[in-house]
Amino acid sequence: MTDARPLSLPRQRRRMAWLFLLPALAALALVAGWPLARTVWFSLTDATLATLDGYVILGLANYYWLALDPVWWRAVWNTAVFAAVSVALETVLGLAIALMLNARMLGRGVLRAVVLIPWAIPTVVSAQMWGWMFHDLYGVVNAVLLSLGIIGEPQAWTADPDLALPAVIAVDVWKSTPFMALLILAALQLVPREVHEAARIDGVNPVKVFFRVTLPLIRPALMVAVIFRLLDALRVFDLMYVLTGNSRSTMSMSVYARQYLIDFQDVGYGSAAATFLVLVIALVVVVAITAGRVRLGAEARP
Repeated sequence: MTDARPLSLPRQRRRMAWLFLLPALAALALVAGWPLARTVWFSLTDATLATLDGYVILGLANYYWLALDPVWWRAVWNTAVFAAVSVALETVLGLAIALMLNARMLGRGVLRAVVLIPWAIPTVVSAQMWGWMFHDLYGVVNAVLLSLGIIGEPQAWTADPDLALPAVIAVDVWKSTPFMALLILAALQLVPREVHEAARIDGVNPVKVFFRVTLPLIRPALMVAVIFRLLDALRVFDLMYVLTGNSRSTMSMSVYARQYLIDFQDVGYGSAAATFLVLVIALVVVVAITAGRVRLGAEARP
């Protein structure tokens, strides 16, 4: 005899939620799942652009040769340094700008709009613009630094292996800091002003209020902003490629994969590099979300 009782309300809501999600999941599987699965499959073959229909299955051979390639590990190192340094700087600067924009001041709305201009400029345009500014003979960066006496001679910022990666990081910080500031500002807007007013009345030091009150309240939103930027930084391509091309001193994992896929037309090996990049990003997401949940759960316990 079957149970004819109606489904419980939470179970009904779960079923309805899945029904509403099905179209989005189907579209995601079509536009993201299928290309990813095809990339993983090609990474197990010796396919090239000329032999996409007549390839041979190699198994994990492409990953083996990838693990032995020092250029690949240099690209991994460049990407890790770029992501760590740029996201750290963008978080600190974005937090400072968000705190400034959250204060009550004249022209706050205009300042918020102006701050977003670097983020609104397309990345390729920004990279090309900074490439001109970094020019060793005619660039404005060298002209300003020479006039201030900071450097004694013009520097080839994007051609010097010791300066190229810091230059790329500086451009990324200039462009992406407004994104961090915008997300952090949205979190600050949700912090009750009564909390700060009560602390001010009690005579609590503003620095102490920030670290004991403001920062814990915006930490969840701050973590989301950091994770978003970290994922974007790990898959960086256009900024490095426009500024420095295929230079090994700044080559990221995405630039490495693109070089083998397009320049060398080695679809199998390039797909292996692209698949490894996806695995790195997935691992970073899992670690970041797990660490965030553990920390937030520990703070929630009495």
